[in-house]
Amino acid sequence: MATIFTKIINREIPAHIVAEDENYIAFLDIMPLAKGHVLVVPKLEVDYIFDLKDEVLAGLHVFSKKVAHAMDKTIKCTRIGVAVIGLEVPHVHVHLIPLRSMDDINFSRPKLKLSQEEMTEIAESIKKGFE
Repeated sequence: MATIFTKIINREIPAHIVAEDENYIAFLDIMPLAKGHVLVVPKLEVDYIFDLKDEVLAGLHVFSKKVAHAMDKTIKCTRIGVAVIGLEVPHVHVHLIPLRSMDDINFSRPKLKLSQEEMTEIAESIKKGFE
């Protein structure tokens, strides 16, 4: 059965996509820890990051770096934090989280509830960071 991320990749469900190429996609987390929290996902559906082939794993990190640089240009933060947890959805994904403090990457914190308008605005600003 396809994961929720595969459904986003296939455009079966909507998402606030901020970047995409033939192998990877990045979109806003719908339950963010901070404004601008992005998930970067390989289009290949694999559950565990260390089961990815070396070239896919390397490509995932290079694509994540490009997304993080776009985020740096458009989101006011000290740094972009990176986390790979892998328990929430059985599809490899990298969390890119704008950080102002260490607490911003605490996954036990309550998640933000942002409006669709806020999500659209944030996604559009990150997309502009690629230009």
